[in-house]
Amino acid sequence: MGKRSNKRSKRNNKRSNRRSCKWTLKKAGMVTKKRYKKLLTKKENKKKLNKNEKKDLDRALFVNYCKCTKKLKKDQEIEKGAEYPICTTSVYLNRGIKTPKGVQKKCKRYH
Repeated sequence: MGKRSNKRSKRNNKRSNRRSCKWTLKKAGMVTKKRYKKLLTKKENKKKLNKNEKKDLDRALFVNYCKCTKKLKKDQEIEKGAEYPICTTSVYLNRGIKTPKGVQKKCKRYH
């Protein structure tokens, strides 16, 4: 009977370790600046992007958005909660791109 309880405790430790790991922006994967600019100009000129290009551009915009919110949260001159609309306009709306749903919630995982 002692062996059985030991297995359960090991299983619980594995589960708790999985929950404790946080997501970082370094692991998120960013495209190069040259490719990023190329994808943006292609999108602005309304040329067709393939699946991989769309995925790369969305990922790059998301990482930029998260970095922006992270920097503004640390800045004490800006009111609490104001960093989200500021970064949304600077990253998405100024480039003429519609903001994806749930970006704030996804970005909170990376802090």
